[in-house]
Amino acid sequence: MAADIPRGFAQVDFSAAGICALRTTGGQGLSTPQWLDSAGNTEPLGLEAARYHYLRLSPDGTRLAYVSTQGSNSDLFIYDWQRGIKTRLTNGLVTRSPVWSPDGRFVVFAGAGGIFAAPADGGATPAQLTRSNNLQVPEAFSPDGRGLVYSERIAGAKAETRILPVDSVGRQMRAGEPRPSLEASDHPIFSPDGRWFAYSNAQGGRLEVYVRAFPDKGTQVQVSNAGGLLPIWSRNGHELFYRTEDQRIMVASYTIKGDSFIPERPRQWTGKRIANIGSNWNLDLAPDGKRFVVLMPAEAGDARENQSHVTLVMNFFDEVRRRVSGLAK
Repeated sequence: MAADIPRGFAQVDFSAAGICALRTTGGQGLSTPQWLDSAGNTEPLGLEAARYHYLRLSPDGTRLAYVSTQGSNSDLFIYDWQRGIKTRLTNGLVTRSPVWSPDGRFVVFAGAGGIFAAPADGGATPAQLTRSNNLQVPEAFSPDGRGLVYSERIAGAKAETRILPVDSVGRQMRAGEPRPSLEASDHPIFSPDGRWFAYSNAQGGRLEVYVRAFPDKGTQVQVSNAGGLLPIWSRNGHELFYRTEDQRIMVASYTIKGDSFIPERPRQWTGKRIANIGSNWNLDLAPDGKRFVVLMPAEAGDARENQSHVTLVMNFFDEVRRRVSGLAK
């Protein structure tokens, strides 16, 4: 059965009628980070097949932050792909959602009990920026690096998106008091000029990518037209990328007229599908906007064994009751 260990849940669900649906993946969910261009060409980065999550390139594109899961642990690593050097930033601390500071000096991430920041060179113990029993997930920095956008998921309530004021002294990042800020849902991210933020929202029944002005003026513009999540701005200021739920990369060009954001019809950037690891980051855009770092399924044996499948188990609770009653005898 497939599981999302960084987020702490198995990919299984039950209906009231007693049907169990579970997802299984071939190759034990193994994948490899690779470069991918719009023609569908791939190039390995030199990392072995493993259970990878949350790929995030440094602002200059020379380093890759990622989470690697082994057993019940999910640790954060920095990989200098040009020199082939890996640096571990955590040790047995379950982590998720790394985000680079705009100057490339720090990586912030979600851990047990809050949000942490670590020097990207691994030379110091991660510092805790927030403390909470709720799940707090860093999403993006403001372009000036003074604000960290994060979401907080509160049991029984709608997730809140906030901005955490931050600064740094030497090799330590410090945080102020968070403030509510963005009317957004998943994966909010600022445009390079800071005038807009993109995010995904399922208000219409499926996830779509939207854009709002910053500061928020109360209106949103839909960008995707057939589902989308994980928006990524290009640095040229004219393209917004995102990923579909069937693991394809899309792109929409846009123009700005006064205070209006005007997207064009989205188009497929490449027809190649990338590895399915759920809704977390399995791709990131290189600074030149010409290629992505992506997770690709690890090749192992029969290609059919590497596919994901959903299995339905009928009368699941009847079988559980039968087995439990047998144990009681």
